[in-house]
Amino acid sequence: MDDHYCVVDEGVRTVSSNDTTTTPDNTPGKPPPDGPGDSSAALSALLRVLGAVERAGNKLPHPFWLFAILSAFLALISWGLATADVSAVDPAGDKTVAVRSLISVDGVRSMINDAITNYATFPPLGTILVVMLGVAVADRSGLLAAMLRAGVAKVPARWMTFALAFTAMVAHIASDAAYVALVPLGGLAFRAVGRSPLLGIVVAFVGVSAGYDASPLITPMDAVLSGLTTAAAHTVDPGYVVTPLSNYFFSLASSVVLAAVITFVTEKVLVKRVAALPPEPEEAEGEATGKTTGDVELALAPEERRGLRRATVALICYLAVIVVAMIPTGSPLRGEGGSIVESPVLSGIAVVLGLLFALLGAVYGRAAGTVRAGRDIPDFMAQGMREMAPILVLFFAISQFLAYFKWTGVGQVLAIRGADLLKDLGVTGPVAFLGIVVVCTVINLAMTSGSAMWALVAPVFVPMLMLLHIPPEATQAVYRIADSCTNAITPMSAYFVMALGFLQRYRRSAGIGTLASLTLPLSVAMLVAWTLLFYVWWALGIPLGPGAPVR
Repeated sequence: MDDHYCVVDEGVRTVSSNDTTTTPDNTPGKPPPDGPGDSSAALSALLRVLGAVERAGNKLPHPFWLFAILSAFLALISWGLATADVSAVDPAGDKTVAVRSLISVDGVRSMINDAITNYATFPPLGTILVVMLGVAVADRSGLLAAMLRAGVAKVPARWMTFALAFTAMVAHIASDAAYVALVPLGGLAFRAVGRSPLLGIVVAFVGVSAGYDASPLITPMDAVLSGLTTAAAHTVDPGYVVTPLSNYFFSLASSVVLAAVITFVTEKVLVKRVAALPPEPEEAEGEATGKTTGDVELALAPEERRGLRRATVALICYLAVIVVAMIPTGSPLRGEGGSIVESPVLSGIAVVLGLLFALLGAVYGRAAGTVRAGRDIPDFMAQGMREMAPILVLFFAISQFLAYFKWTGVGQVLAIRGADLLKDLGVTGPVAFLGIVVVCTVINLAMTSGSAMWALVAPVFVPMLMLLHIPPEATQAVYRIADSCTNAITPMSAYFVMALGFLQRYRRSAGIGTLASLTLPLSVAMLVAWTLLFYVWWALGIPLGPGAPVR
């Protein structure tokens, strides 16, 4: 696993996936001690399960090598199936699809000759790079951080939980940076209104992690998932395109529902749980002085408020220009026959979003003083691209694996045979959805990379359900649920360790059990509520996004 950087009281330090030590007082190699009240049988069982997951997950190789190993395994499987003349009849074209071996003259030539093409034409690659060029400007200029702080700065105490949870859904636009920006801010915001900062940290952490694939905005993850889903759908329909907007309606509704669930469970369960914890001297001192080491400033500076006002004006103007330009039926921003759903604005949403974030970041930066010259904009973009390097490396391995999967025909045969089996068993869409949620939720405990896991399972699930007349957008929406909810309880996430570090600012004795006992009720409640929301969505036949039917 990659090393991650997390902010703790002593500054920035590297935390590897194998590092369970969070304070200098802990014995190396052992988890930190749990606070009082964490000795219940249920929590002990949970910790044993989490410990087993951590040990198993730590044995997994880096995702790059995982896909390299899977490619080698696929080569052996394709050779065996091709030797056995395994095939299937494609019901779409009524033609026979036979497995081809990678361990053959044609297979070796394909792996060498098509390697560059496989990478360069990988659907998520260009999309995520274009979006992140703009997001990098918005992030480096300080716009995203200012937005998050403004979201909770002047919220009344009674609305603080919902406001913080919903702000976490908005924070997904900043990807993993949302953890570093919002989790400490949550503790400070709660304490500012006279509530326990422990609750604020947990609400912010769970909102960002367990609701990772739900947002009222289009996020970089939307671009990644839609690209991978498109690649998987090509197994059945080479012309099928899944856009980053394909799940937008569902994600928007999910962000509101999940924020409400977090609020309900926090107020009804976690408030009592935190109140039952015995006070510590450090807590009393922190509440008296109103400060702890590493606190961030909640209130916005005058120049930051000015920047947000101007960025808001720029946003309104940008959207107005697009809307006005799309009014004429012959507008170049409309699709064939004057279609809005198939317009360049939606099909090229990555470009639209990239320009939007770059514009807002530049406008904010000029007003706030963080952008002083034109050269700062490309410099910010370059810095953002440097942070994308690990993803670009991983994409190379994933793109080759998916290309091999398609070339051999293993994925198509597996999808056809799997669909036939589900039909023979009488399995319907709702039952298949539940199976995907269960399988991917379990995998997510060990493989916390959402893009890596979807790259692994999408080539099977997407075409298999397409043959059952279930659109790829629906399968992707179900995956979002499974990819998110257990992020807040798995010890494989470096951000779990980071959240614990923030928690220990206010409660020195807090340990893994303390954090897990606070995040588990939220994680389970969100998984149940989010799954039920999808089933209601499915039953009502509401589109998942523009031009994206649920069934």
